[in-house]
Amino acid sequence: MAIWEFEALPQERIWGGRNLAERFGRNLPEGKKIGETWELVDRSEAQSREKESGKSLHDLWSGPGRKKIFGAKSPDTERFPILIKLLDAQDKLSLQVHPPAEKAKELGGEPKTEMWFFLETRPDSEILAGLNHGVGKNEFEKALASGAVADCFHRLKTEPGAAMFLPSGRVHAIGAGNVILEIQQNSDTTYRVYDWDRKDDSGKPRALHVKEALASIRWDDHEPAFVQPRGERMLVCDHFRITRWWLSPGELRELAPNPKSFRYLFVAAGRIRERESGLEWPKGTARMITADQGALLLEGIEDATVVQVEFA
Repeated sequence: MAIWEFEALPQERIWGGRNLAERFGRNLPEGKKIGETWELVDRSEAQSREKESGKSLHDLWSGPGRKKIFGAKSPDTERFPILIKLLDAQDKLSLQVHPPAEKAKELGGEPKTEMWFFLETRPDSEILAGLNHGVGKNEFEKALASGAVADCFHRLKTEPGAAMFLPSGRVHAIGAGNVILEIQQNSDTTYRVYDWDRKDDSGKPRALHVKEALASIRWDDHEPAFVQPRGERMLVCDHFRITRWWLSPGELRELAPNPKSFRYLFVAAGRIRERESGLEWPKGTARMITADQGALLLEGIEDATVVQVEFA
């Protein structure tokens, strides 16, 4: 039985900033623009480690106790199949797409379905997601050739607490001023179709992947809306189940044992504590509750919002 905390892995990005240190308590290298922290990851190039034991997520996943730790719903995959990140978009990201499952292998990539939960936004913050009505492949390619491809994308204003589902194949970009909790398939394949003519620190433009992107885009995906929660349930897809719940000061919530799945809890706002130990979880706290953990009693200290991730 365990309540685990994993070390966050900072990732330098041209569009990043310092909000993940200042607002969410992440330990970031000095003087770097950090666009992402990989909070829970099992990849050959990046490996989460549990803080107390030092064990890697891959060792825990591939060991004999997988079902006991991660639950009866754990799929038979080589690596833990979910990747969780924090994103700090202080500048806009590229216009991009992730390959759908039926295309990924032939393109040499990995499919990537994801959900964004918006933690903090600015009044002018937006995202681009899906195509505008009337845009198909021909219109998209013409706009790409003329430098106006951004006009093909559906734009939505963002606010804290909103969420957007992005199945593989949905074109998208994150606008400036958004801080996001991202839950996704374990993939790092992104095909950039346009990067605003931006150059990196050495004066070179970042690589584009137009051919792969055009092969990946779902051309019938027009003007999607934000996720519409049903009570606490935000989203259930093939890869994960996401709920959001609240605790007011003094309010108690008991998490009953769940042998079917691990639970990943992220404190998106406010402050809570473990009732038995008295340990406080401020905003930005992330914990993984193993499937064999007994009942856990949590108490609100300040008005709190908690996002919970588990297997579908």
